Amino acid sequence: MTIPAVAARRFSVGKYDVVATPIVRSAHMLRYTVFLQGKRIGAMVSMPNESDCRFLEAPPPVPDLVPWKPIYRPGRPRKDAAPRSNEPPPAPREELPHGLVVPPGMEER
Repeated sequence: MTIPAVAARRFSVGKYDVVATPIVRSAHMLRYTVFLQGKRIGAMVSMPNESDCRFLEAPPPVPDLVPWKPIYRPGRPRKDAAPRSNEPPPAPREELPHGLVVPPGMEER
């Protein structure tokens, strides 16, 4: 087993106590465990500031998931609508300038 390159340390950020311990199989990374009044409230890999600690103490509320509704289908035709054709609408026809001839094989199919 190798000795970690960084040593464990303990410090405070505001009212929070932070214990930094080396991550297993890492030469330089630390795991910062945040405590509030002796109770562990979370851990992170980056150095926490007071805002991060407050977020761990009281995370913002997460809205409820909205279930997927198979009934909602935008653009669905009404029951009594005529069936749609799969052909695209015809392109607008432009008149050819006087004297211009369409080469053979280029006529519409």
